[in-house]
Amino acid sequence: MRFCSNTIGEEQSVETRISPDLVQSDNDARAKALNSDYQALGNKLSRSGIDIDAVTAKVSEFFVAVPSWGVGTGGTRFARFPGIGEPRGIFDKLNDCAVIQQLTRATPNVSLHIPWDKADPNELRDHATALGLGFDAINSNSFSDAPDQTHSYKFGSLSHVTPETRAQAVEHNIECIEIGDALGSKALTVWIGDGSNFPGQTNFTRSFERYLDAMGDIYKALPDDWRIFSEHKMYEPAFYSTVVQDWGSNLLIAQTLGEKAFCLVDLGHHAPNTNIEMIVARLIQFKKLGGFHFNDSKYGDDDLDAGSIDPYRLFLVFNELVDAEHRGVENFHPAHMIDQSHNVTDPIESLMASANEIRRAYAQALLVDREALSEYQDDNDAIMATETLKRAFRTDVEPILAQARLRSGGAIDPVAAYRASGYRAKVGAERPASKAGSGGIV
Repeated sequence: MRFCSNTIGEEQSVETRISPDLVQSDNDARAKALNSDYQALGNKLSRSGIDIDAVTAKVSEFFVAVPSWGVGTGGTRFARFPGIGEPRGIFDKLNDCAVIQQLTRATPNVSLHIPWDKADPNELRDHATALGLGFDAINSNSFSDAPDQTHSYKFGSLSHVTPETRAQAVEHNIECIEIGDALGSKALTVWIGDGSNFPGQTNFTRSFERYLDAMGDIYKALPDDWRIFSEHKMYEPAFYSTVVQDWGSNLLIAQTLGEKAFCLVDLGHHAPNTNIEMIVARLIQFKKLGGFHFNDSKYGDDDLDAGSIDPYRLFLVFNELVDAEHRGVENFHPAHMIDQSHNVTDPIESLMASANEIRRAYAQALLVDREALSEYQDDNDAIMATETLKRAFRTDVEPILAQARLRSGGAIDPVAAYRASGYRAKVGAERPASKAGSGGIV
């Protein structure tokens, strides 16, 4: 499995947002306890034939992109309560993203959203490079109206009944490709809010045909080494039907468009109790898994912190990913990104915690005894098969995660180091306070 890697060389000087001396001091206070815990876990794993250093090395090479919009304060349909020191624009956002990378060493790339983050590509690239950051997939926006656009997306974009509106949405996505190409991105993520709120409001077949035709025009504009990710969503903002409502429709889209088209799985975009890990397995099997937007949910598309509600489900998803890696699936390199709305927490803390939880699920999945699991499955031994998974899931891999951060120059305890730095208060003094505005999840 090939993971998203940092585009900045290790030898290059990187501008830090938090004093390295402060991070070092905090690490020094925790190093003895970590070494003891790491040795104890290593001894335990060695009895099962697992080399802890090999697992730590793999975890150190696993990266997840952070979304530029994630460092701002989110909201609900009813209200949004601004946080202290919210980013004023994309360059502030990159500064906040650099803090997450500095402390976790797990998030070297940022995923931009256009037109929210539109700026001179050269300035963006130079600023990101100075911070030790690269760029992940570019996200287009045809689910809300920009101030200067001619045609409204109130009743759809890529599936809109008028050709002019569809052409405008296609043109926007092509512009996103051009911006991303200048920044070094290699993928475009397309999510649309097209759908209906009432039975009979739209013709299901014709709207999907229009969508496929418009996506085909976008697909033709992709550079040879790019991929396009289509994202399905069961509901919101449309509550009766959405054009790309489930993984089946998503798979049809990817298969129709061509070999550069893949499905993006957002963990929150499914009905409650949906077997997401099986969906992941199916998309892997048919070579159409493009990647993930990691978050968690209790009721629906809640955009909660990854692993905060159902960490076992997150582990089961990674179990399928590691299984694919173990089997040597050809050209298997899914993209990974966090996609959350932080309504009541410091966004930087939530993103650091989520990056840690995602790595935790990966580390636990690496501990699964694949040979034993396969034998139990072949013997229809349900109890031992599920116990094999639970044994890995119940293992406390925090020493591995902390050691991976430490060896890469990060913080043993990122949240503690972040709070000790006073970064939030500092940017709060520098950035004017935002006024409470209308609702809307960011």
